[in-house]
Amino acid sequence: MSRPTAEQIERLFAGQRARHTRAEVAAAAGVSGELAARLWRALGFATLPDDTVAFTDADVDALGVVRTLLDGGLLDAESAIRMARALGQTTARLAQWQAEIVIGAMLPGDGPPSDEELTRVMEAAGRLLPDLEQLLVHVWRAQLGAAGSRLLALADLTDEAAPTRATLAVGFADLVSFTSRARELDERELAELVEGFESRAADVIAGHGARLVKTLGDEVLFTAPTAQVAAAVALDLVRPELRIGLAYGPVVPMMGDVFGTTVNLASRLTGLARPGTVLIDQALARHVAPERTRRLRRRTVAGLGPVQPYLLRS
Repeated sequence: MSRPTAEQIERLFAGQRARHTRAEVAAAAGVSGELAARLWRALGFATLPDDTVAFTDADVDALGVVRTLLDGGLLDAESAIRMARALGQTTARLAQWQAEIVIGAMLPGDGPPSDEELTRVMEAAGRLLPDLEQLLVHVWRAQLGAAGSRLLALADLTDEAAPTRATLAVGFADLVSFTSRARELDERELAELVEGFESRAADVIAGHGARLVKTLGDEVLFTAPTAQVAAAVALDLVRPELRIGLAYGPVVPMMGDVFGTTVNLASRLTGLARPGTVLIDQALARHVAPERTRRLRRRTVAGLGPVQPYLLRS
C-alpha cells in the first residue's frame, strides 16, 4: 500500500484533474488575466508560473460566476476582490481546523503515521466530504441570515448606505498568566487549554445571542447587541483564570471585525481587571442595575486618557 501523494490528496478534494494554466482559465472564463491573478491571491493561493497546469474546469466555472456578477452590475471588481479575500481567509481556517480534527482523531500522536494509516484517513475523508459540503452550505446560509438580520437591526433607516457605525457592547475575555502557563505545558496540553477556553467561550457567547468576533489564542473578542446581554455573557463566562473587560458605544464593523475607541476601551479594561473579575466602562454601567456595579478609582490608560471603570457583580 503506497503513501498518498499531494496530487492524490488535491484530486480527492478538488474532484477534478488539473487541466489549465492560469492564462487558459482566465481566457475560458472571459476575464482579464490581471483580475484572475488578483482573485487567486485574494483567495489565499500562491502565484504560480504562467505555464503551470494547476487549474480545473471547476476553476473556470467559478471564475465565470464572478464574470457574470461583474457583467450584471451586482459587484464591481474591488468588491469581488474583497469578497474573495473574505471567502479565502475564512475557508482556509475552516479547512485547516477540520483537517486537524479528522487527522487528530484517526492518527496516533506518538509517532509518524504509516502508509496504511494515511490511506485510511484518505478513505474516511472521501466518505465525509459530501456530508461536510452539505453542512457547510446549510450553516453558511443560516449564518448569512443571522448576519443580515444583525446589520438591518443596526442600520439607520434614514441612511441609504450600509451602516458604517453601530452602537454595540464589546467584550474581551483573557486567560490570565497565559505565557507562564504555556511554558509549563507540553504541546498537547497547551492545545487542550486553548481549545477548551475557546470552545467554552463560543458556547456561552452564542447561548446569549451575542457574536464571537475572533479568537486570539489566549483571548476572545465578542460583541453583543445590548449592554444587558454583554453583562450576562461576561458573568456566565468569567472564572478565576479569566478576566473580562466590557465597553458600550459606537464601533466600526469591517471585514467581520470591529474597530474603534469602544473596542480599544474594552481591551484596556481587560488589562486592568484582576483575575476572576469583570470591569465595565461608564456607558455600559448606565444600562446595568446600580446594585450590580461598584465604582472604582479612575485610571489613566495609554491612548485613551482618564477612564472610569466599574466592577460588574452578579
